[in-house]
Amino acid sequence: MSSEGSVGGERERFALAPMGRSIRWLTGALLAIPLLLVVAGLAAPEVRFLVALGALVAALYAGVFVLWRPSAFEVTPASLVLHFPTRRLEVPAHEVVSARPIDAAAFRAEYGFAVRVGAGGLFGGFGWLWTRRGGWVEFYVSRVDGAVLVERRGREPLLITPERPEAFVAALRAASAGGGR
Repeated sequence: MSSEGSVGGERERFALAPMGRSIRWLTGALLAIPLLLVVAGLAAPEVRFLVALGALVAALYAGVFVLWRPSAFEVTPASLVLHFPTRRLEVPAHEVVSARPIDAAAFRAEYGFAVRVGAGGLFGGFGWLWTRRGGWVEFYVSRVDGAVLVERRGREPLLITPERPEAFVAALRAASAGGGR
């Protein structure tokens, strides 16, 4: 983590937490798919279309990485910023109602059954969850533990996995207590 200030100071940046073991294994398996398609297409002329299919799958994977997988979360006095390789998502500090660490069991107990809408398994899980008890939850996670639930005024909650979740929560609480000045 690089810090450009202290909690309640200028700004604090938290990297996306490293992928958990299950997501790392699933990502490795999924990354093999385009390679296998290309090799199969090159080895057998009758299925040469597999080369193009492998390239398409690789392009989709690249899209997930640059559009949906955040690289860092930045807490400033005015906002929470999710940094992606090609875009930013900004949550004004005055919209943050609460932030707290939450584990998978507590999330399941509070929100019930969830269905993912978006990318999942490749580099993490990104997009939205529809939950039985809580409705929609926007999420950007790289592991199943160490998550932070950010409740927002007028928007669906945000579930993220920053590096050092407790320090992230403290920084976000300090920023939102300042009213987003």
